[in-house]
Amino acid sequence: MMDDFRGTFDLTRLPRYIDHTLLKADATAAQMDRLCEEAVTYGFFSVCVNSRWVPHCARVLSGSEVNVCTVVGFPLGSAASEVKAYEAAWAADAGASEIDMVLPVGLLLDGDESAVLSDIRAVVKAVEGRAIVKVILETGYLNGEQKRSACRLAEAAGAHFVKTSTGFGPGGATVEDVRLMRAAVSPQVQVKASGGVRDLNAALAMIEAGATRIGTSSGVAIVTGAAGRSDQAY
Repeated sequence: MMDDFRGTFDLTRLPRYIDHTLLKADATAAQMDRLCEEAVTYGFFSVCVNSRWVPHCARVLSGSEVNVCTVVGFPLGSAASEVKAYEAAWAADAGASEIDMVLPVGLLLDGDESAVLSDIRAVVKAVEGRAIVKVILETGYLNGEQKRSACRLAEAAGAHFVKTSTGFGPGGATVEDVRLMRAAVSPQVQVKASGGVRDLNAALAMIEAGATRIGTSSGVAIVTGAAGRSDQAY
């Protein structure tokens, strides 16, 4: 649920909104260790990594309150549904408690809502009871009605979140898209803003618009900026 925000948001809660993200192809084990260390130090909700790194991060974070999030069908969304479902199930077995999947953007643009629904549902079913699913719309490819349709399909398929972007496609998270997505789903479905959220003001704007999670590789800069404020309410 969206906070009753203006004037009441406690900045000390901000770290728990953040999925601390490292999805670069050249990421190393040492960088993953640092990502996990930062997540524990600053109290982030999760680390978000490619599935290859799920077992590693799960071991490093064992005993902490930081969750492991991974991406599926990333970043294009064009893998077969069966492949996405297998990757999601494998990641859940390996320690991921959150799955961020990219929906099949081309099928959505074709208007094939049945295929999009089936694709999302396959991943949801593969990890049911073990991990939550966030559906990445890749909003930079979509018009307003397509974004609304994607949100409705994600909810109908049983997803727990809708998410703006991969950060690898055109554009990124915008306040306008977060508001649109928040309005397009029921209160029990949450919104994740991801793609270009790099500072405190941007993060707060996304939360005010309705995001309950922020995907960013700039989590440390964001919470450091929050700690530097003289007041702890926004």
